[in-house]
Amino acid sequence: MDKLIEAGAFWSYDQASVRDSISDNQLIEAVLVKLDIKDIDLLFKLFPNSKIKSVWLKTMVVQGDYYYSLNRFYAWYYFHVRYPDRYLKSMLTRHLSRLTA
Repeated sequence: MDKLIEAGAFWSYDQASVRDSISDNQLIEAVLVKLDIKDIDLLFKLFPNSKIKSVWLKTMVVQGDYYYSLNRFYAWYYFHVRYPDRYLKSMLTRHLSRLTA
């Protein structure tokens, strides 16, 4: 948690209560966005792969090009997606079609 605070992940939170007020999903997203591989590896020891993947899909993949390179890496390295580009495009398309349905 200290590394996330130092990295500015929770700049809008009250520093005294940040440890009590963030959810697991917020923690997972912040680690994926702000920290390095060693810390992300620790994240996979704390939470099941399926939970991390779910948060990643709902918060990062849906942002399209903003995290594109990072998402390609996560898809390939952590989630073992054979064709990351196709997968990311299909997940984004699925999200957008749900919004317009």
